[in-house]
Amino acid sequence: MNPSDLSLPVSTDRRDFVRSAVGAGFAAAVLPALAQTAIHTSPDGLVAGELSVASGADAIPAYRARPAAGSHWPLVLVVSEIFGVHEHIADLCRRLARAGYYAVAPELFVRQGDAKAEQAIPELIRNVVAKKSDAETLADLDATVAAAIKDGADGTRLAITGFCWGGRVVWMYAAHSPQLKAGAAWYGKLVNGFNPALQPSNPVDVAAKLHAPVLGLYGAKDDSIPLDGIERMKGELARGTPAARKSEFVVYPNSGHAFNADYRPSYVAADARDGWARMLAWFKANGV
Repeated sequence: MNPSDLSLPVSTDRRDFVRSAVGAGFAAAVLPALAQTAIHTSPDGLVAGELSVASGADAIPAYRARPAAGSHWPLVLVVSEIFGVHEHIADLCRRLARAGYYAVAPELFVRQGDAKAEQAIPELIRNVVAKKSDAETLADLDATVAAAIKDGADGTRLAITGFCWGGRVVWMYAAHSPQLKAGAAWYGKLVNGFNPALQPSNPVDVAAKLHAPVLGLYGAKDDSIPLDGIERMKGELARGTPAARKSEFVVYPNSGHAFNADYRPSYVAADARDGWARMLAWFKANGV
């Protein structure tokens, strides 16, 4: 299967959704999902498909999409949910490419296991997600930036966005990379991670050290991210670097977790569209 051809028929059979190719299929742990509602962005006019990222001794697969014309496109790292780089994440890359970006989503769990194959979320977290260290994640993202630059992206205009697990990573990467210009974190944890041994600090601990301003997009009805955690994060940001103080939150009163996940029942179309527009404007305002 060509990873850039993602117009798959709808099916309720898990085996029809779980694919080995990066950027294809849905994760077993979210099925049965409302795949009928999923947005499908055409790859026409884009260069879209797999990119190999050399990170340490490993080759990490990534899905990347960019305009077919031009060169030196501004670069956006896209960090997946706990489900890995499945069809939804690939589609988000293509949406960014249609906005003029080189968007790349590395399969960050490739050393830990197959995030798309685990049958239930608790097992997925235990067997795969909790085994991924922040140190390795940040190194993999740096390697992804280097690979994208080699492939024609403009590393001087670098942004990052991420969702759920990836939303937390956005905050951590903004405190890590002096090269970063802007971030957009969608409903990422702020005060805790998934494994204290491998994730010893969290966004609230590094908020004051941000190198780039982050736009936080959150839902008021998200039971996994209480509003008091957002207020605590705001307080830390206010005491931080100029980039930290420039960071902002948008909290949608009618949304819960994963409101941008158009293939799940949690999807809230109006808030997802608003968040996407705000993210693009945020990137532009910060030079990306």
